Amino acid sequence: MTAVLPDGVDVVLEGVWKSFTRRDGREIRVLRDVGLAAARGEFVSVIGPSGCGKSTLFGLVAGLLAPDAGSVAVVRDESHGRPDIAYMPQRDLLLPWRSVRRNVTLPLEIRGMGVKEAERRADELFPVFGLDGFEDAHPFTMSGGMRQRAALMRTVIQDAGVLLLDEPFGALDSLTRSEMQDFLLEIWDRFRRTVIFITHDIREAIYLSDRIHVMTARPATIRDTFEVPLPRPRRLEMITSSAFVALEGELLRALREETVHMHEQEASEGQEDVL
Repeated sequence: MTAVLPDGVDVVLEGVWKSFTRRDGREIRVLRDVGLAAARGEFVSVIGPSGCGKSTLFGLVAGLLAPDAGSVAVVRDESHGRPDIAYMPQRDLLLPWRSVRRNVTLPLEIRGMGVKEAERRADELFPVFGLDGFEDAHPFTMSGGMRQRAALMRTVIQDAGVLLLDEPFGALDSLTRSEMQDFLLEIWDRFRRTVIFITHDIREAIYLSDRIHVMTARPATIRDTFEVPLPRPRRLEMITSSAFVALEGELLRALREETVHMHEQEASEGQEDVL
């Protein structure tokens, strides 16, 4: 069953359930009755305990997994007959033997675009992503932040309506991460794509997002949804505002409670395995 997309909405999940079967035949329930939506041009974050099923949620939105029950609807690229989605994983996954130019054009080449046209499109974006002068560099010669810029450019160049960003800054140091957050907001404001963003960093979620979904322990559902009461454009000094601090406290309490539940569940499952 496919959910219906209202006007101006790019992603809808309704009553989604998902389980996996372990090698020993036991079923692991990952998601239960999940419902969420992302409006066109909205920046939505998803947080939850580690291992609760956030990446499984992305797999469903991306069409890599099918729900056991419920429905998933994503805006489609009618010219290619597929979901209009580009996905950026946690690691940059840049191929070390290809130049930056050849890395960022790879998705276009896979889709059948000619090399010259793909490189023309990339060359227009290199200055936008602060990578002009690095077109012919190889990933191993670049800093972590520059590699993530290249990975983000590889995602945006696909011209998809929905960007799925799976904790893309998790491996960066604090200063580089802060710089990349501001850079991502600049790119989002320029292209106004719909973004669904997974993170474990509460401050990052608040700073970037219009709305934040909090997932429960596994089998996960959406426990709470919070609107972010901060004006745009975002500024670093906002992290000390009373609205920011209050929301951070609510999110931290919710996440801690679900993390405790997750640990209790894992301990129970471990005990069952022993028995």
